[in-house]
Amino acid sequence: MAVGDDTPGVLHPVPGLRLATVSAGVRKPGRKDLVLMALDAGANVAAVFTRNAFCAAPVTVARAYLQASAGQPRYLLVNTGNANAGTGQAGIEDARACARAVALAGEVSAEQVLPFSTGVIGEPLPVQRIEAAIPAAFAALSSDGWADAALGIMTTDTRPKGCSLRFAAGGKDYVITGIAKGAGMIRPNMATMLAYIATDMAVDRTLLQALLGAAVETTFNRITIDGDTSTNDACVLVATGAAGNDALCDPASALCSGLREALETVCLALAQGLVRDGEGASKFVTVQVNGGREEQECLDVAFTIAHSPLVKTALFASDPNWGRLLAAIGRAGLADLEVNRIAVYLNDVLIASEGCRAGSYTEEQGVAAMAPSDIVIRIELNRGDSEATVWTSDFSYDYVRINAEYRT
Repeated sequence: MAVGDDTPGVLHPVPGLRLATVSAGVRKPGRKDLVLMALDAGANVAAVFTRNAFCAAPVTVARAYLQASAGQPRYLLVNTGNANAGTGQAGIEDARACARAVALAGEVSAEQVLPFSTGVIGEPLPVQRIEAAIPAAFAALSSDGWADAALGIMTTDTRPKGCSLRFAAGGKDYVITGIAKGAGMIRPNMATMLAYIATDMAVDRTLLQALLGAAVETTFNRITIDGDTSTNDACVLVATGAAGNDALCDPASALCSGLREALETVCLALAQGLVRDGEGASKFVTVQVNGGREEQECLDVAFTIAHSPLVKTALFASDPNWGRLLAAIGRAGLADLEVNRIAVYLNDVLIASEGCRAGSYTEEQGVAAMAPSDIVIRIELNRGDSEATVWTSDFSYDYVRINAEYRT
């Protein structure tokens, strides 16, 4: 893949897709909290949704409507401020009502509108406010609406997350742009809190779904802020086909390789952006686990470390309390674990080996390794050839404050 203009902060328009962000007053009057995305006819859409059994009403509706529209919806509607989760059958009807309102304005069927929500759980969705804002959203649709949409989908986020690339593949130039939101209740189990990615390439729907699933698995499914999987998680990939190429169908082609690389780049940038903006986070932490018998046991160790409140609070304090790392590794559930073979590093400083403090380690080295805002924890299991990487953040006073005050 040849990448062209990928200037940080620049979100390139994607031909075949327009966006608008307006105020519906879902939770706070005057806040731009409603995003409408309009897709040209013929665009293919792939999506992955949360596996949380208490999934939100819009997840249930969007999943069904995506299938009913044969993967070719015409509109995506996103509201913030209210998750429409834990709302029972009434929530389902509310999500459908919002879809119907967009469908009426856009002269399409309701099944061609996918609803998404994020915000407080357990409160009724203010459908009438959303319906009242839809005409303004249609009037504001623009191909340059990505930056506003990135702001519009935020909840406790402190900054928008976006990534955009121009890339060449198979002898043609293409663009891919994505936005995401999320700062807490983050341990994706399929996707991310909310993410929307689009390319102007024409792609077969089945292949598009496979590409999204693979990209999500190694990016969004490798991050965690607090171990909580949201009720509303959704990640959507749109292929508008506006570039005019013959629809991509061959996963072994150079064209597919180019798209795959670009998609993975965008997904990783968005996923890591969520971690860097974790609620109250002061550290961006990479947990690398090498030398496992299989990838899953490397992930088990990495996530046990990343989810440990004791490890995360030590990270916030910049305290090289390596005993907490050993404890996390030991309780990760690996069969026949030989602790004497394990080596533990903080930013390339060997802190533990052969089951105890490394002979070369000093507390001064540990303090220096924990001081930066970006930290790498590397675990060498020395029992196989598999490896895995997870990204996480620390736990700060602000994390507790933000979540204690979330509904107030």
